[in-house]
Amino acid sequence: MIRFLRIKNLAVVDELELEFQSGLTVLTGETGAGKSIILGALGLIVGGRATNEMVRTGEDRARVDAIVEDHDGRTLRLRREVSPKGRSRSFIGDRVVTAGELHELGKRLFDLHGQHDHQALLDRSTHLNLLDTHAGLGAKRQAVAKAYHAWKAIKDQLDSARRTHTDRTQRLELIAFQKDEIDRVSPVLGEDLELDTQRSTLANAERLSKLCEESYDRLYEEDASIVSRLGKVWRNLDELATLDPKFERFRGTRATVESQLEELAFFIRSYRGKIDASPERLAAVETRLAELEDLKRKYGSTLNEVIGYQETITKEITALELTVSELESISSLAGERGSEFREVADELSVVRRTSAVELAERLQNLLVELGIPSATFETQFSSEDLAQTAWSEMGVDEGEFFFSANPGETVRPLARVASGGELSRVMLALKTLAPVDNAGKTLVFDEVDAGVGGKVAAKVGALMERLSQTFQVICVTHLPQIAAYGDNHFTVSKVSKAERMVTRIQSLDEEGRVEELAKLMTGENSESARAGAREMLSANIQRKTKAKGESQ
Repeated sequence: MIRFLRIKNLAVVDELELEFQSGLTVLTGETGAGKSIILGALGLIVGGRATNEMVRTGEDRARVDAIVEDHDGRTLRLRREVSPKGRSRSFIGDRVVTAGELHELGKRLFDLHGQHDHQALLDRSTHLNLLDTHAGLGAKRQAVAKAYHAWKAIKDQLDSARRTHTDRTQRLELIAFQKDEIDRVSPVLGEDLELDTQRSTLANAERLSKLCEESYDRLYEEDASIVSRLGKVWRNLDELATLDPKFERFRGTRATVESQLEELAFFIRSYRGKIDASPERLAAVETRLAELEDLKRKYGSTLNEVIGYQETITKEITALELTVSELESISSLAGERGSEFREVADELSVVRRTSAVELAERLQNLLVELGIPSATFETQFSSEDLAQTAWSEMGVDEGEFFFSANPGETVRPLARVASGGELSRVMLALKTLAPVDNAGKTLVFDEVDAGVGGKVAAKVGALMERLSQTFQVICVTHLPQIAAYGDNHFTVSKVSKAERMVTRIQSLDEEGRVEELAKLMTGENSESARAGAREMLSANIQRKTKAKGESQ
């Protein structure tokens, strides 16, 4: 649950602070005022993609801070900074983290639904995941995935071992030769970089020696060396300090300066004594580098890739050298693993199909409330057994959502027959039916009410209010029927400041809500519109009070 949000220099927002409460929070305002930017800030704080366009023109960075509360009641401080070059830094507390870490935390705390998130329903490959999630089949899915990977690992080994004798022999000869060639050189990770440095040192040994000799002499050895001439400087400094105390603070640096100069001189002398000018050593380094470069040319662009290839073909050689009896043993084991997979996958399939019927019934009932009274929804599964090549960690089913919004119409794939408004309502209904998130999680809806109005909008508002009894819900809306359901109401607007437009946000009291709802209803703030707004708010307050009394 989010408690506090501060936004600074993000797009048209110069600086905003918002305090969030539990329940349903609605954000209203004219198109382009900055409502979605506020939700974009929430996206950033949970690891969303950062771009340079996010930074307000003329500023050195954009920054979003948030105080959130996890399901254990712990308070966390999150921060995200974005530079004009699109680079970002992420923090949890005072600890620098990756955007990926922030995203993993964000997935547990937030669930963001943008204007086009319902488009996920257009991808049939997501339908079984949605069905399994809302049916609570996570444990069975994990068991199926575990059995699948166990079968797939032995099946891959078997496929590799079943090459024809000729193919195996040819392949074995080739990779055995390659392995011997790499083993003979025995490359070590990072070795080429170290040798390249050595080569540069050996090739320039004479110049290095000369530079060291000159530097040591001028620093320490010559009669007029720097170290000896410093004595005159220190004597002058002593006299200067007696004449003007401003020089006193420099007298204490004498020991440090002399120590550092001596340390430098002795290092130069020691380094010069170790310089290897041996042509034989340079030739050996050149030869070794040539061997490594030859391996990189054949087996990978880097030594890391060469070593990785060496490990891969070593495993493949082991597989190819299997005896007939070992091959038969693996074949038998693959059959056992396949049977084990089919057993748990078939169990999942039975429960999944039963759950699909239950989901369809519940979803259709809810869609009646959302203004699609004749909706027909079902999950259609492939009637044929999937071939082994189509088995997956999801099991042995292929399924797709089918839908019809009108009576007498045959159900067809949801992706081809539902309008945008219908898709958004189906998505909202799915989210409501069987929430699997922790209580208190923040659900964010950005204009998910697109394409609805009137009584249906009121149903959408009621549905969000129902969700807000378990979760913290934040919703951007243009509809008064939905805004009236809010426990907390903010209005977002643009104002001119220093000849630039900036976004402002205001928390509305009861009278402010009346005026805002009136504008949403008619576009005006007339007395008749305000009367209608008061009536709408009063009805919702009475309903909430009654519902609270009944629950108690």
